Amino acid sequence: MKCLQCGVCCKIFFVNLTEDEYKSGRYKTMFDEYIDNFQEAETVGANILAHNKDEECIYLKDKKCRVHKDRPASCRTFFCDSEEKRFQGMIKEIEDYKHRKEVFEIKTVVSQKKV
Repeated sequence: MKCLQCGVCCKIFFVNLTEDEYKSGRYKTMFDEYIDNFQEAETVGANILAHNKDEECIYLKDKKCRVHKDRPASCRTFFCDSEEKRFQGMIKEIEDYKHRKEVFEIKTVVSQKKV
């Protein structure tokens, strides 16, 4: 499997860090404050990888992961060309997102031509 480097999964999904990843302090999360108890951190979402103002993973730059070699486990296991049943819903969401974006871009071009 290979990453298609479209960056969509880094925009529409939140990444839950494992306990080891969270406790390592290697990743910036949605919370500025560190919560010692992982179960509590997980309950309130403090273990979720941070997103930037564009609502995409803070480690995504030019559709590429800046921490690719040390990316979280959930990022290492997911590929949008996977045939694993557990990923089919996510893959469908990516396809739907790309379709909506394409339709929006076409409508934008058409409306600009009318002006």
